[in-house]
Amino acid sequence: MQALLQQVVSGIAIGGIFASLALALVLIYNAMGLVNFAQGEMAMLATFVAFALISRGVNYWIVLPVTLILAFAGGILIQRVVIRPVERAPILTLVIITLGLATLLNGLAGFIFGYVPRSFPSPFSAQTIDLLGVFISYRDLGVIAVSGLVLLGVYLLLQHTTVGLTLRAAAHHPEASRLLGVHVSWMLALGWGLASAVGAVSGIMVAPILLLEPNMMQSIIIYAFAAAVLGGIESPLGAVLGGLIVGVTVNLAGAYLPFVGGDLQLAVGLAIIIVVLIIKPNGLFGRAVARRV
Repeated sequence: MQALLQQVVSGIAIGGIFASLALALVLIYNAMGLVNFAQGEMAMLATFVAFALISRGVNYWIVLPVTLILAFAGGILIQRVVIRPVERAPILTLVIITLGLATLLNGLAGFIFGYVPRSFPSPFSAQTIDLLGVFISYRDLGVIAVSGLVLLGVYLLLQHTTVGLTLRAAAHHPEASRLLGVHVSWMLALGWGLASAVGAVSGIMVAPILLLEPNMMQSIIIYAFAAAVLGGIESPLGAVLGGLIVGVTVNLAGAYLPFVGGDLQLAVGLAIIIVVLIIKPNGLFGRAVARRV
């Protein structure tokens, strides 16, 4: 039983990382009805920026907010320069643009920082403590705490501030919002900036667990997609709960299924996507859409 609880706690820690990136995907989807395939690469590039600052001796707890601010600004810049000129284009065009953006950001990171894997420092100790017979590391506790604070901050912003209300109105009712004087395009840019900052948290939190290199988020984005689909691609709450469920499921599968090794854990994430799409396409918290035939 203790071994099971051990795997569940570790799964919750990694699930918080998946939840951050899944929430970023949901924010963009709610704003534009678009799955942003470049979200992982945006997070990776922000993590390299954090690494560059830490390498120059800047304190980690200064680097974290500075990186989030830079990621926020970068998300707005991408929306204004890359997405805004084609925001009314067919959805397939936008998907191809995000795929191209992902490739561009990956190549840019490789060109600037190289493809040699690097160790990313963590402010949390790898030492463990005994909580009711379950050993959990300070690193896992730190990841859970930081991810939880960011997710709570996003929730409070969206649900309890005028900016959050305006952002949600612009996303769901753009024409009515324009009639009320809302600058919908800038609200979309704000959504991209917020998603970029939230995604950067997942990159910074996962980098000490993985090695920092341009391709490090390519597996994490699959788990984040699985979390978003499981929770409901339109539901921020679903993204968070989906991330935790995926994290725990993948961890348990790797621990208790002999044929699931490190490489096949990614297949578990893909299997979750397929099963959810077959059984409940709208996810756990997604809204069913009625269509007239």
